[in-house]
Amino acid sequence: MPRRVQVVWFKRDLRIHDHAPLCLAAAAGPVLPVFAIEPEQWQTPDSALRHWQFAAESLSDLSQALASLHLPLCCWQGDILTLLEALKTHYGIFELHSHQETGNAWSYSRDQRVNAWCRHHGISWHQPRQHGIVRGLKKRHRWEAQWEALMAEPRYPAPQNAHVANGWEAFHHVPSEQLATLALGFDRTPCPERQPGGRREGHALWQSFITHRGRRYRGSLSKPLLAWEFGSRLSPHLAWGTLSMREIVQSLRRQRQKHTDDAQWAASLRAFTSRLYWHCHFMQKLESAPNMEHQTLHPALRGLRERDPEHANLIAWKHGQTGVPLVDACMRSLITTGWLNFRMRAMLISYATFGLGLHWREPALHLARLFTDYEPGIHYPQIQMQSGATGTNALRVYNPIKQAADNDPDGAFVARWVPELARLPLEWRSMPWALPTSLRQRFDFHPGKDYPLPHDFDAEARHWKAKLYQLRRTPEARDTSQKLVTKLASQRRPKIGKRQKTPPNQLSLFDQ
Repeated sequence: MPRRVQVVWFKRDLRIHDHAPLCLAAAAGPVLPVFAIEPEQWQTPDSALRHWQFAAESLSDLSQALASLHLPLCCWQGDILTLLEALKTHYGIFELHSHQETGNAWSYSRDQRVNAWCRHHGISWHQPRQHGIVRGLKKRHRWEAQWEALMAEPRYPAPQNAHVANGWEAFHHVPSEQLATLALGFDRTPCPERQPGGRREGHALWQSFITHRGRRYRGSLSKPLLAWEFGSRLSPHLAWGTLSMREIVQSLRRQRQKHTDDAQWAASLRAFTSRLYWHCHFMQKLESAPNMEHQTLHPALRGLRERDPEHANLIAWKHGQTGVPLVDACMRSLITTGWLNFRMRAMLISYATFGLGLHWREPALHLARLFTDYEPGIHYPQIQMQSGATGTNALRVYNPIKQAADNDPDGAFVARWVPELARLPLEWRSMPWALPTSLRQRFDFHPGKDYPLPHDFDAEARHWKAKLYQLRRTPEARDTSQKLVTKLASQRRPKIGKRQKTPPNQLSLFDQ
């Protein structure tokens, strides 16, 4: 009796190494790897050209990797259910394999439709985990142990004995060389200095990090220029799955054993290990509370800071024209490169919500479109935390003047991305509105004309902090906060040395 065809549905896991669905499918029968290019997905308000370009490069790399296993990659342009119907017509009952995905609301709804279709047609859908997310989790107690267990499991090898399903050529597919040119309806803001996609790029980046760049990681996290050089910058590769979380964790632990006598290496690798844990920790939050993408988490804080999407403050913030040099430098660099270190990301959302009084939702969508490494499960919980919308975390309000002094002390980052300020003396580059009259004449610089005047950040931030604290103090709000902590907060720290209890205020990926 012929074995059933095994359809491997690639999503945000564009690799052949440590890929459970591919490995298990190859052992069960003839394999057909597919990737669905769904126009509806790419027309959602959080999608952008830079995302697709990174994905297209990663798909081309994946296609070559699959070819080495004598397998094709069928890139289908259209709705996944249409493809599944066509596959069923051609092959009869088949088995579907894909990794679990914690994505945005659109992908969640799409997966619900696929699940219903599979049940209706008697199709088995196998969905192993690739991250530390646990579906159906009610409480976070001992979540850490499950994360540790998954990361310690042996990695899945690329299958060397896979057989391709006959007749796959009958399904219309987009050649890999045409992927990057597809116009799918997404935001088309160019990103000329974007990180390239593909496993080979990700692997080279990882090797450079663990062999030399990573030694200065811990001391460079908060500084935008140094973080680009000494940070891992693996985030887009983890977001699109060209590298697996497990292979990075296991490689990192082997590397830590080599550097036990080097304090700087040891501290940096410990810090990076904790970031990998928090990566999955925040994705678990969205898995457990998917409404965080669209709705303020804490009911007592809903309805605040509602503004028109075309509000002048939002437009200025989006274009890097707020009049606050470090804020504008971060936004302009992000537009061009698609990446920014976590501390500066925190400052951007903090300034938007506390300094400009904007609701978190529109800034969140704008940043989602700009981040090449956009990962919904990290993005929305972090945005809500930094904007004070969770009702459970300490309010983190990042003063951009202090951040400039701490993290761009020589003004090099501001000078690069806000060149109209480069001619000013260093001590005035972070607050050009305060430039004395004598220096305005000497440097031919006129605040309000050559560069915008900012809003009163301190007064606006004090107002919103007081308002949020007031709303959080009621007995009802406190009761809700405790329930949210029980449901979403980490109960333990990752296993990095001696175990310790997690402090009441949860760590942020933005923290040093």
